[in-house]
Amino acid sequence: MKKGIRILWLFLGGLLPLPTADATPPADPLTALIQEAIRRVVRQVDLSIQRRQNAVIRLQNAQKVLENTMTRLHLDEIADWVRQQRDLYQEYYEELKKVKAVIASYYRIKEIADKQARIVTQYRTAWARFQRDDHFSPDERAYLLRVYTGMLEETARSVDLLTRVVRSFTTQMSDAQRLALIDQVARQVNRIDGELSNFNRENQSLSLSRAKEASDAKQTRALYGLDDA
Repeated sequence: MKKGIRILWLFLGGLLPLPTADATPPADPLTALIQEAIRRVVRQVDLSIQRRQNAVIRLQNAQKVLENTMTRLHLDEIADWVRQQRDLYQEYYEELKKVKAVIASYYRIKEIADKQARIVTQYRTAWARFQRDDHFSPDERAYLLRVYTGMLEETARSVDLLTRVVRSFTTQMSDAQRLALIDQVARQVNRIDGELSNFNRENQSLSLSRAKEASDAKQTRALYGLDDA
């Protein structure tokens, strides 16, 4: 394992209790809480997208009425009528732009939530494999669990932030503040996802390097889904 990643995650997990070699993984209840929070975010986003898409349809229908009326007017009537109707429907145009922007934000939030869910799944898969891997000592497994718990703690904090973003649509938060918060969560989740992937790859490589016999190496590759097929 690279020293940098070890130091980083020891720092992040510094306030967490050090699990013993035979301890029941404390991360499992945490993953359940994270997954439930993500599901709530996704449900709320899906409902919000549906409501706003319905609003888009209503606004677009109003726009079609306006356009159809324009086609029935004589040329000499159009200029004055359009001026009046533009003022009348200006609010619809502005609202349509806002609704489409909100929908785009919701889709981005959903993408972030999907990646958070993949992080949890990736952790569960990797930890289940490392528990079955005889190339790691009990103390090393305890260290792995400590690192994973630190990563999950940070993922949980990113879910909290994402929940704040969803709630911000009904508060006084400005669009600029909301976009900045979405960017912050996206960067945080991308970083966790990348570091988790690197951490898993490094430990898989370490296990393979410890597999001395050909049969042992083959079993290890199969454990991590690395078989040549």
